[in-house]
Amino acid sequence: MKTDFNPADRIQDLQYFGEFGGVNPSISDSSTYTFLSAKTMFDTFEGNAEGCYLYSRHSSPSNLYLDKAMASMEGTEAANVAASGMGAITSTLLQLCGNGDHIVSSRTIYGGTYAFLKNFTPRFGIKTTFVDITRIEMVEAAITSETKVIYCETVSNPLLEVADIVALSKIAKQHGLKLVVDNTFSPMSVAPVKLGADIVIHSLTKYINGSSDTVGGVTCASREFIDSLKNVNNGASMLLGPTMDSFRSASIMKNLRTLHIRMKQHSHNAMYLAQQFEKAGLKTVYPGLKSHPSHETYASMINPEYGFGGMMTVDVGSLDKANDLMELMQQRNLGYLAVSLGFYKTLFSAPGTSTSSEIPLEEQKEMGLSDGLIRFSIGLDNDIERTYLMMRECMEETGVLDKSLSEA
Repeated sequence: MKTDFNPADRIQDLQYFGEFGGVNPSISDSSTYTFLSAKTMFDTFEGNAEGCYLYSRHSSPSNLYLDKAMASMEGTEAANVAASGMGAITSTLLQLCGNGDHIVSSRTIYGGTYAFLKNFTPRFGIKTTFVDITRIEMVEAAITSETKVIYCETVSNPLLEVADIVALSKIAKQHGLKLVVDNTFSPMSVAPVKLGADIVIHSLTKYINGSSDTVGGVTCASREFIDSLKNVNNGASMLLGPTMDSFRSASIMKNLRTLHIRMKQHSHNAMYLAQQFEKAGLKTVYPGLKSHPSHETYASMINPEYGFGGMMTVDVGSLDKANDLMELMQQRNLGYLAVSLGFYKTLFSAPGTSTSSEIPLEEQKEMGLSDGLIRFSIGLDNDIERTYLMMRECMEETGVLDKSLSEA
């Protein structure tokens, strides 16, 4: 279900002038704003004075610039940036759900989101059922009369399961639910709203910013929903206060302009490495490989110009081997033993003991998250063949690959 929608064109078509004619929009370095009349202040507080600013927790020019850019990228009416990805996720779900409500969520999601749904939202009377999101019949079977939301990640963290957004959207609409999709792993490649999602979330920390120097998040949705998030009386974003700093907004805005170039290179490099690792006999998971169980589904959703993304996993058999390999690759300057993703250098971690450690061990095993699994965020390496040969050498030295077989 591909469309002619191209997010890079939408971003390119945005044009902001700085206060003094600068090619970059001016940064609003103020927490509060002045008014020429008391009535304008009242109207602004009530949300009836467009273009006026009251207090930066509510909105600021810098944040609104980034809001508009993110809405353009995802093809939504509006957006609201937050100080972190979790700030966007938690505000969005708490705006949609209250006491007695129910969420159907993918079982393989970011560990922080899992912990929020499993351990925190029950305090507010919100229950969650975790299911295999790739089995549509299980999703539908989990829906009850109290269900308000279906929640998933386009490509799940860390197992790289692919959500069939078109199919999930049909179920959501049949039952009057909101489909909320975290698109952090697949910006540019997938436009969930164009496939039927209601709300799209990103951790801006990752690919969109791309330089691992800023934490941020965003919710992209209808104007009505974004206004409800920012409502001074009952808006979760307004009242919980996950406000992004203006300087961070400006920084992300500048990096957003090169996202389309970076995503192409991330995808190119990841595809090459995934193919080579699989040929070498490693248990490799990458949506671009035909061996991936949801390869055809993902291929039908993506804009092929941006490829299958930069995330992949390799199972090396044990945690000790995984740690030895990652430490050696870092020593050889092949990347960093670090969490997160979207950096120019390759990042690798064992998610079972890091980004997914919030998930109990028995549930990790049930979903197929093994001790030896390494999650790779593939970087922007110029010569990816050179990178592969160096990685293979590390794998042979640590016993992940048999050197005698490669020499045969």
